[in-house]
Amino acid sequence: MTFLNNIIDNDKKIELYKFEGDNFINLPKDYHNDDAVMVCFLDLETTGLQKDCKIIEFAGKVTAIDKNTGELLGIVDEYESFNDPEQALDPVITRITGLTDDVIAGHSIDWEAVSRVLNQSDIIVAHNAFFDRGVMDRHLPLSKEKVWACSFNDINWAQRGFNAGGQEILCIWHGFYYESHRAMYDVDALIHLVTHNTDSIDNAVLELLVNAAMPIYRIAAIGSPFHTKDLLRLRRYRWDPENKYWWKNVSLNEIEIEKEWMSDAIYNGIFQGKVDEISVTDKYKS
Repeated sequence: MTFLNNIIDNDKKIELYKFEGDNFINLPKDYHNDDAVMVCFLDLETTGLQKDCKIIEFAGKVTAIDKNTGELLGIVDEYESFNDPEQALDPVITRITGLTDDVIAGHSIDWEAVSRVLNQSDIIVAHNAFFDRGVMDRHLPLSKEKVWACSFNDINWAQRGFNAGGQEILCIWHGFYYESHRAMYDVDALIHLVTHNTDSIDNAVLELLVNAAMPIYRIAAIGSPFHTKDLLRLRRYRWDPENKYWWKNVSLNEIEIEKEWMSDAIYNGIFQGKVDEISVTDKYKS
């Protein structure tokens, strides 16, 4: 499956609609519901993808999600802001985001407002949580204490019939498009992607919430031979330059599978790596 079956009409035509995030229900900031979990969907635009990149736009929106059904109950709070990095933007970043030096000049993020939004949230969700959390943890100590989830990794899109996990293409396959690569537009689209009813498929946000509450395990290829680096990279291992080993996060059920693969492909029959449990608050830390 690529496109959802229910967006293909009888003439085998697909008509996409533009989603602009203007149909969300606004709830009071003191909203409370015992059946709701508060989820902050967050997105950053930055000066690049390097470890020391600077934020040029922040957007966060706190949603109330029914933890039993996955229904989006409404929006509790939100904050967005440009941020002047005090350096000229790379033309590539301007082309991707549409932001220019003049647009963001003189703006700064109100970190107290960001803290307010994060404090209301049980979980923070980004579509590439490794990146967004890495940047946020550098700027705000509160971020390090929160539970983060990743809508790319914590939802099994392949099992749902989608062979790519990029947010834009997933939205298109679900029948809508949006103005991408601006922080709040990306946030609104992500909320809609994981919460709207697709009729034939269980609500994706429920899967995300379940996985966010589960510990994960980091398996590391300690002392792996240099010539195995391409095998590890193809299997989606990441390089840790500080500790000098390849690693990736896996679920409890995947540990033995990875150990067996590593034994055969990396260590000539005997597993020599290590496995550590990662607590829910330490997921997606750089």
